[in-house]
Amino acid sequence: MRKWLLLIALSAVSMTTKAQCAMCKAAAETDLEGGQGVADGLNEGILYLMAFPYLLIGGVAFMWYRHQKQKKQDAEA
Repeated sequence: MRKWLLLIALSAVSMTTKAQCAMCKAAAETDLEGGQGVADGLNEGILYLMAFPYLLIGGVAFMWYRHQKQKKQDAEA
């Protein structure tokens, strides 16, 4: 139980931090001034990378749900 509480606490702390790559920030700020479109690509890349953990977690949750449902049906039969 302690491990789970520690994991949750560390996750909450990491969500509040605002760290980012200094080079990415500089490139995006320079791009916004020049109007070249690199910032748009950078933002799309961030969204692309952000989607996969949610897809993986959703897939695992769906598999767990399906397994529990099958287990319940087998117990009833």
